[in-house]
Amino acid sequence: MTNISTERSDDILIISINREEQLNSLNKDTFKEIKSLLDTIPLEGDDAIQAIIITGAGSKAFAAGADIKEFTAITSREAEDLSIEGQKVFEEIENFPVPVIAAINGYALGGGFELALCCHIRIASSTSRMGLPECKLGLIPGYGGTQRLTHLVGRAKAIEIICSGEMMEARQAKDLGIVSYVTTPGNAVTKSLEVIRKITEHAPLSVKHVLKATHLNTIDPDKGYQYESKSFAQLFDTEDSKEGISAFLEKRKPNFQGN
Repeated sequence: MTNISTERSDDILIISINREEQLNSLNKDTFKEIKSLLDTIPLEGDDAIQAIIITGAGSKAFAAGADIKEFTAITSREAEDLSIEGQKVFEEIENFPVPVIAAINGYALGGGFELALCCHIRIASSTSRMGLPECKLGLIPGYGGTQRLTHLVGRAKAIEIICSGEMMEARQAKDLGIVSYVTTPGNAVTKSLEVIRKITEHAPLSVKHVLKATHLNTIDPDKGYQYESKSFAQLFDTEDSKEGISAFLEKRKPNFQGN
């Protein structure tokens, strides 16, 4: 892969958009590489990945939008296809069965900000700048940004952010609930690892069900409640729930096995 790179930290996979000279902009090949990687990540067995961190190479950008050069040679039909394919990749991230954190370093603009928005948690360095400037180009966000940002901040604020095209500082994004933590420069990945490890020390099946239940709330709350009840009941039949309850009563740390 030439547009992304990976490294492991125990059972955590760190994915970096690796187009530093282009401020990690997202071209078609980058989308293809991300999808190919997602489809091959091991989720079971001794080599299983328990969480993912997505970041950008270097300190200047997480991902500074789509590769605008590609926009100059496509038709409206091709633009629709591009939007649909991008939405599919980001939906796969949003629906991924292990936690995905965006470690935002530098600029996260346009498609790059939309990539961050589809992750389950966002952590940003204090020097980060975020926004959706597509209206300045006579366009709108095409990879789910209008939908996910609206869910996070409400319609009125989403309209203001998108239609103004202005960039937000990391502190503003945190105040709006878009970003969970703001770190000192260069420490977004470190903080992401800290947060992830607090999550992955618990029962993997519980985490998986929480991810799906909370996602259902964004698309159909009634189904979310139903799924919560069924999952609550199903987990009682797992070895991990028996281990967790026993460990609590015995005042010891549980040893979860993921079953």
